[in-house]
Amino acid sequence: MSFKFEKLIIWQKSMEFGEEIHKISQNFPQEELFNLVSQIRRASDSIALNISEGSILQSNPEFKKFLGYSIRSLAEVVTCLYKAKNRKYITEEDFSNFYNQSYNLMNQIIAFRNQIKE
Repeated sequence: MSFKFEKLIIWQKSMEFGEEIHKISQNFPQEELFNLVSQIRRASDSIALNISEGSILQSNPEFKKFLGYSIRSLAEVVTCLYKAKNRKYITEEDFSNFYNQSYNLMNQIIAFRNQIKE
């Protein structure tokens, strides 16, 4: 027995992505705990949370709206990654890796959303 969203690749990937963001943010300075660390973790968790929440709705337009929330949360993560790179909390290599993951995940969510009929 499983929920419908658990079968969605975009949900699975966003779950993995959120865990990776959580792990790398553990290396941010303690002074950022209630600022950038909290923000990037909440935004990365919101990607999967919105996919799952939207998937249980009976209305396709509502599901599309929640996928839009996921996309916006992902864009927020990218901005946090830029902040982390600029503040030297992550390496250029880590930034590139997470940036590419973000880009690919965003394209997958958008493609999935575009396939949903109104």
